[in-house]
Amino acid sequence: QVQLVESGGGLVQAGGSLRLSCAASGRTGSVYGMGWFRQAPGKEREFVAAITWSGGSTYYADSVKGRFTISRNNAENTMYLQMNSLKPEDTAVYYCAAANELVLVTAKPQYDYWGQGTQVTVSA
Repeated sequence: QVQLVESGGGLVQAGGSLRLSCAASGRTGSVYGMGWFRQAPGKEREFVAAITWSGGSTYYADSVKGRFTISRNNAENTMYLQMNSLKPEDTAVYYCAAANELVLVTAKPQYDYWGQGTQVTVSA
């Protein structure tokens, strides 16, 4: 019902920057908020950042606070994650997610739709 298409992943050196994009299509009128999660090899998928679609309230994991910025373009139904000062520990597959309702933004079950994931690799 809602499709999410991600782009912008790639290989970057430590200290560099990347911008991830997530384009939403379908019945996007039901989307209340969107977020980014990441999963490193052998680890659980973890919360990175989230944003409410109408109010634009933002939320960040402590590990990325001050380095990553989440934003959205409501007219284009697109969400962005600007990642600066990247570290090797940021290496992971990054997933875009959308929720019809957000009570606990860090909880994976809160999200109803997921993108395919995009690989971010940060070299030393």
